[in-house]
Amino acid sequence: MTHDQLMQALSPVRLPTPMAVLSTAEMAALLALGVIAGLVLALAVLPFTRRRAARPRLRVAALRGLPVPDRLLAIARLLGHLPAALRPAAYGAAPPPSDRRIEAIARGAR
Repeated sequence: MTHDQLMQALSPVRLPTPMAVLSTAEMAALLALGVIAGLVLALAVLPFTRRRAARPRLRVAALRGLPVPDRLLAIARLLGHLPAALRPAAYGAAPPPSDRRIEAIARGAR
């Protein structure tokens, strides 16, 4: 018996009717498994795709070349507020502090 004859002699595969068609419950279960798998994959990839902010210390140090009024404004924007110790210098009521003092105040204001 050749391979072709053997294939012709085989009867077609017969499945029970309930196994041949997906039920609503099975479709819902497959959908739920797909959603869960997608969430797990998204959570696994999130740490690698999240935008990383520069370290605050480097961002404050990068402002060192700016004039003092511009630097104080940039620090206020970075922190979301101007620390109380820098407010008199920002409004001209006091002489501007040194670069190191500005950075120390900005680091302590977090």
